[in-house]
Amino acid sequence: MTFYSTSAEHLLFDAARKGDVEYIRQRIADGADLDITDGRGFTPLIIAAYDGHLEATRLLLEAGANANAQDGGGNTALMGVCFKGYPEIARLLVDNGAELNTQNGNGGTALMFATLFGRNELVKVMLEYGADTSIKDVRGLTALDLAYQQGNEEAIALMQPPAADAMETDTPA
Repeated sequence: MTFYSTSAEHLLFDAARKGDVEYIRQRIADGADLDITDGRGFTPLIIAAYDGHLEATRLLLEAGANANAQDGGGNTALMGVCFKGYPEIARLLVDNGAELNTQNGNGGTALMFATLFGRNELVKVMLEYGADTSIKDVRGLTALDLAYQQGNEEAIALMQPPAADAMETDTPA
């Protein structure tokens, strides 16, 4: 991981921010370092995903960008899309190797971000892919705990363990 220092590298970050697929494609052909970071630790992939640019995200992943790169706070592209609310990009990231249960510097996970910000479609996606609901953040809270704190009834219902089946009785008919 290197920090950018040239104008071409700076332009790659701008292209990721704008979703400029053609410029990104050109930089890839030129051999650009796709895991380069800016001063906050963001990679072009983190930026493209966070800003909702599906095709730019897809192109960067196909070219080998690290789906699990973490910024200065330990946040990943998947956490960013769960914060912002982009289910299709979340699926793309996970399908291309993004780890569901990575924890940031505060112990937060992508599922926790989706829960905290009421992104219930993303809660469903994370659970569908097998996100671990038992992970605790630095305060000892799980995603379900956060859903209760937020009063997010839909997320609570999605994460509640299934109730035990009622016991069958042997009463005659």
